Amino acid sequence: MSIRITALTDPDHGTHSRRLVWLAADGEGNPVGTASLRLFTDPGQAHLAELAVRVHPAERRRGVGVRLVDAAVEAAGADGRRAVVAAVDSGAPGEEFLSAQGFRKALTLHHARLDLTEPADGTTESAGTAYRLVAWDGAVPDELAAPYAAARRAMDDMPMGEIDHGTVSWDVDRLRAVARVVAERGEHLHTVAAVAASDGSMVGFTELVVPADGTGDGQHYGTAVLPSHRGHGLARRMKAEAIALARRRHPALGGLLTDTAEDNTAMRRVNEALGYRPTHETYQYQRVL
Repeated sequence: MSIRITALTDPDHGTHSRRLVWLAADGEGNPVGTASLRLFTDPGQAHLAELAVRVHPAERRRGVGVRLVDAAVEAAGADGRRAVVAAVDSGAPGEEFLSAQGFRKALTLHHARLDLTEPADGTTESAGTAYRLVAWDGAVPDELAAPYAAARRAMDDMPMGEIDHGTVSWDVDRLRAVARVVAERGEHLHTVAAVAASDGSMVGFTELVVPADGTGDGQHYGTAVLPSHRGHGLARRMKAEAIALARRRHPALGGLLTDTAEDNTAMRRVNEALGYRPTHETYQYQRVL
């Protein structure tokens, strides 16, 4: 089958990344597959690219995906990238395909769900005196913006398997940009954070995004605690408060979803203790250039 690969113009050039897109078409001009390559532009991730390939099921095993991957990997190398990552579900055909294209499994993510239709267990997390919890909806309030940006450093050492992930730099503008994207989708962003009583610094956070109509499943985004404040049960306390908030604010919500790196055993224990149950696994494959 004759395949033509065409590079397209993609307007999705954001503050922290830009994207390249390719279209695969057969000899009659019918589209049969696409590839997109996310090129991160922050200094801490300027070495990394994220690939997504889609081929129509009827056109698979005819070399379409290989041509698309070749185009994307060549572009990544020309742009000075040293690693390309791609996500795939456990057991999906993409596992075998990516392996054949020189990608290696570098990260396993465990997905879990808390069923909110079941009654809460009635237990509460001790508030203690060394830390207090604060919460807000949407964009972070002005008076908490700088402390929250500083607390985002808690994600710098999150377990990422063998992925060459780099670091993400957070400032107030980036925080507000993320909140704006969630709001533009019509969804609800809820954040719970931990504040140290000793000096008023913000030392941890957890984020939860809920669908616009408050039904279906909400999705946890990040949860992290600064290294010097770990070991005090803050991740569990913050997540428990986020769960309680979701139950109060969105009574029709069916459940909460979370995903955790396989080697992040501490967070996996927190999720299990709070009632999250495993659903499936996904993998991040990486090709070193």
